[in-house]
Amino acid sequence: MHRPGVSEATREPATLSWRAAPAGGARVRPWPGRYPAAALAAVAAITALRLVWLAVQPADLYPDEAQYWFWAQHPALGYYSKPPLIAWLIALTTRAFGDGEFAIRLSAPLLHAAVAWFVYLIGTRLYDRRVGCWSAIAYASLPGVSISAFIISTDAALLPCWAAALYAFIRAREESGARWWTAVGVAAGLGLLAKYAMAYWLMSAFALVLLAPGERCHLKPLAAAAALALLIYLPNLWWNWHHSFVSYLHVRDNADIAGPLLHPKALLGFFAAQFGVFGPLTFAGLLAAVVSGAAFRDGRACLLAVFSLPTLAMMLAVSLLSHAEPNWAAPTYVAAVVLVVAWVIGQGWRRWAGIAVALNLALAPAVFGGGAALAAAGIELPAKYDPLHRLRGWRDLGRAVGASLAAHPGLPLVADDRELLAALIYYVRPHPWNALKWNPMRLVKDQWDLTDDLSHHPGESFLIVTEHYGGDDLKRAFAEVTLAETVSVSPGPDGRRTYRIFVAKHFLGYPGDRR
Repeated sequence: MHRPGVSEATREPATLSWRAAPAGGARVRPWPGRYPAAALAAVAAITALRLVWLAVQPADLYPDEAQYWFWAQHPALGYYSKPPLIAWLIALTTRAFGDGEFAIRLSAPLLHAAVAWFVYLIGTRLYDRRVGCWSAIAYASLPGVSISAFIISTDAALLPCWAAALYAFIRAREESGARWWTAVGVAAGLGLLAKYAMAYWLMSAFALVLLAPGERCHLKPLAAAAALALLIYLPNLWWNWHHSFVSYLHVRDNADIAGPLLHPKALLGFFAAQFGVFGPLTFAGLLAAVVSGAAFRDGRACLLAVFSLPTLAMMLAVSLLSHAEPNWAAPTYVAAVVLVVAWVIGQGWRRWAGIAVALNLALAPAVFGGGAALAAAGIELPAKYDPLHRLRGWRDLGRAVGASLAAHPGLPLVADDRELLAALIYYVRPHPWNALKWNPMRLVKDQWDLTDDLSHHPGESFLIVTEHYGGDDLKRAFAEVTLAETVSVSPGPDGRRTYRIFVAKHFLGYPGDRR
C-alpha cells in the first residue's frame, strides 16, 4: 500500500520494527514499467536455453534422479529418504511426455523460473522494481541454480515453496494483508512435502515475530499458518508413523553428528563451495554485507537476513560437526540474493550486478562443457574435478546388464548398491521392475531395503550385479554361483568403474540369518 508522500523506492511494510535509512543513504529514483518486462524476458530466455540444453545434451540420469523416477511409478505419501512431492512432479511430467531423461528433468528449470519470479516480487515489494528485476536475474544466473535446473532434485521442488512463503509472509504483515496468511500456510505445507528443510523457513519466521517487538502482533496468524502447513504435511507424517519414522531417522543419519567432534577441513570445503553455489561475486557481496553491518541496517535487510543467514549458519555448523553437501544451504540464497542486490544498488554500484550476473552465466558453460573443451584440446580433466562425472556410464552399464538378463531369461535382477540398482532399473530395457537389493547386513538404508527384502525369496535364483562383492561372498548365500561377465564403464578419461555379473542359483538365506 502506498502512503502519501512516500516513493516506491523507500516503501517498507509498516510493521517492521527495525528503522534506518537505506545503506549509504542512497535514494533510488522512481523506475518505469520496463523492469517487470526485463525481468520476465531475462528469466524466460535463461529458462528457454536450459530447456534446449536438457533436450540435446547426452548426460545420463544421476542415480538419485533414477530413484525418484522409480518412486514416481508408485505414487505414495512418502518414501524412505524424502517426502513425496519430487516423485509426484516426475509422475506428472513423465505421464505427459514419456520416460526420457528430458521429461524426468523437465520441471527443474520451470520450478527455478518460478523462484526467480517470486524473487522479483520480493525485491519489488520491499524495495523497488529495479531491485526486483536485478534480483530475479541474479537468482536465475546463480551457478548452483544452473546445476539444479539441470538435475531434478528436492531442492528444485523446495525453493519455489520457500520463495512463495516468503513473499506471502511479507504481504501478510502489511495493512489489509490478513488473507495472505493462508498463502503462507499453503506454501509452507507444500514445502514440507518437498523437503524437510522447509522447517528452517518456519523457524526463521517464528524467530522474527518472537524476537522483534514490533512483529509480535503477527504471532497468532503465523501460528495459524503453521497449523495449516502441518495439516497439509500430515499425510507424510502419517506415512512415517506407519514406517517407523524412517525418513526422520535418515535425516539424522545423513547429518552424522555422532562421528568425530570437529571437521575443520570439511567446514572450509563447504564454505569455499558456497562461492561456487552462490557465485563468486554474489557470495562475496553477502559476506561484505554481513561484515559491514548492511545486512542489519534497516528493517527490510534484517527481514531478508533472518530468512537467509540462520540457514547458512546451521549448515556451516553441520559441516564442522560432520559434513554438509554444498547444496544444503540452497534456501539461504532466495532471500540473500535480494539482500545483496539491494545493498549494492543502494551503494550506487550500478555495474556490480551486471558483472556478477555475467560471471555467473559464464560459469554455466564452463561447468557443463569445460571437460569436453579441455578433452578436445588434449587435456584430460580428472574425474573428481568434473561435476558431471557421476552422470556418465550408466547407460552403457544398463545396456550390458540388459544383454546378460536376456541371456538368462527369467532371472530377477539384484544389485548391491542403491545408486546402482536405481540406475539399472531405469537403463535396462525392458525395465526390471522386480529388481531387488543385496543386503547381507539387513540394514534399512533405502527404499528397497524398506519394501522388499531378499530373505523373502528363499530357493530362488538371480542375476546379481555387484561392484563390492566377489563370488566367495555370494557362495555363502547361494547353492551355486557363476561369474557371467565383468563390465567396465568410464565416467571420465582417468577413471573406470568395474562391475561383476553373477548367476546365483537357489538362495539359501543371508549367512547371518542361518546362524
